[in-house]
Amino acid sequence: MNPPSPHRACLRSSRPRYRRLVWLAILLLYSCRPLPSTPARRTVFDGENAYQLLARQTEFGFRPTGSLAGRQTGDWIIQQLLAAGWEVETQEFPYMGTTCRNIIGKMPDSAGEEVVLLGAHYDTRLKADRDPEARDEPVLGANDGASGTAVLLELAQVLEADRIPYQVWLAFFDAEDNGHLNGWEWAVGSSYMASRLDPSGWPELVIVVDMIGDADQQIYYEYNSDPSLMQAIWQVAADLGYEETIIPEYRHSILDDHTAFARLGIAAVDMIDFDYPYWHTTADTLDKVSAASLERVGRTVEAFLESNAASGDSNE
Repeated sequence: MNPPSPHRACLRSSRPRYRRLVWLAILLLYSCRPLPSTPARRTVFDGENAYQLLARQTEFGFRPTGSLAGRQTGDWIIQQLLAAGWEVETQEFPYMGTTCRNIIGKMPDSAGEEVVLLGAHYDTRLKADRDPEARDEPVLGANDGASGTAVLLELAQVLEADRIPYQVWLAFFDAEDNGHLNGWEWAVGSSYMASRLDPSGWPELVIVVDMIGDADQQIYYEYNSDPSLMQAIWQVAADLGYEETIIPEYRHSILDDHTAFARLGIAAVDMIDFDYPYWHTTADTLDKVSAASLERVGRTVEAFLESNAASGDSNE
């Protein structure tokens, strides 16, 4: 066996040092790169994101109170609130042999003393009794159920305590939509919540959003809503350029989730598009709603909460 030449010996002894120098250079290169930044929190209501939240609800299927899909939807709402950093409370109660569940998200780190409650129902109707061809079929509730819930969940993503001078509660009501079926009343969940409010901590304002995703949006004044609060909200909508779809004219008188709070003397408003031809029919499906409609309502509510109007300055 011939001994290695001095030249080969020199090459072998230099390779470990060469490798160390290469790895050191790579490490130095990566150590000089800036760390990835945390994505900035969104602060403006996004209609497209709200539309995805609406669509996700329809994927659970028909969601009447007491159903498996209804329970799964409630669990998903809770997950969305927790992921957005909100505190969550639930109210479970029996009604007509069925377990109902209200869900309340409370904004953390709120410095305000007055409470503003934003509400929507997340259940859907058990029977499409206004459908001439399928009266006994359930309603998917893309608009009547999912739209208001989607608006509230998107608001949970964008509202910030330092921009809003009061506590915000997001109330997701169960058992709203089976009135006049099997002896049920309307708005059972909101009535239950209102009846159990601590009088020392009643909300200053209540804003309910219901059936507001209609692609052909027409949201009028509602006769059972507080006039001053309603006018202030609709003025914000007009300032945003939405007066053609959020219309300052009276048209409907509705028994809805705002009613129980209004009966307590709380200023309550129902933002509802009751000119919806697919109401309580099997045609209340995803193709009847739009991201633009959700965005108009969401941005109106967000701007209202951030404006002086919400603190009552508009009524002075």
